[in-house]
Amino acid sequence: MAELIKLYEEKTDQKQLKRIAKAMREGALVIYPTDTVYGLGCDITNKAAIEKIAQLKGVKSEKANFSFICEDLSNLSEYTSQIDSGTFKILKRNLPGPYTFVLPGNNNLPGIFKKKKTVGIRVPDNNIAIGLVKALGNPIISTSIKDEDEVLEYTTDPSLIHEKWDKLVDFVIDGGAGGNVGSTVIDLTTSEPTLIREGKGSTEL
Repeated sequence: MAELIKLYEEKTDQKQLKRIAKAMREGALVIYPTDTVYGLGCDITNKAAIEKIAQLKGVKSEKANFSFICEDLSNLSEYTSQIDSGTFKILKRNLPGPYTFVLPGNNNLPGIFKKKKTVGIRVPDNNIAIGLVKALGNPIISTSIKDEDEVLEYTTDPSLIHEKWDKLVDFVIDGGAGGNVGSTVIDLTTSEPTLIREGKGSTEL
């Protein structure tokens, strides 16, 4: 059964974040708040946990379009090919923020993603999400929590999320009501920034 933990963005409980991060290293799945919708994530280095998330989403892990939730832009060189100054300026100007930027991947991608040529990078403007990444010590593999309701695409109430995912994940972090609009997804691997999905972030970069 999932443990429901209340955290506050203004003053995050570091002890709790460290406890959750420790469990993530051991394979725990966590639902947590971002600057857009609630996300489902795990440790990027734990293959078994990534496989679990892929199974929950009904996709093959090697083909899944999961995002890498990073603390800041310093993580870029670990997983992406060298980017030009124009691309870096776009990233620096818009992150942290409600964007997923698709960038060219490199040979350091986790084994499960070795065949992927691109990677989606997120740096959410949310202290709980960033604090969890810091406590973990490396990026989080993440995907948005979808709602099966035809009207509501995303569930925004943490208590309802906990009720639905209670037997599927290990932790649900209650960071208050979530958003109901996902991140704006921009492909930066093309000659000009290309909009893949319009979301909370502006499409004018």
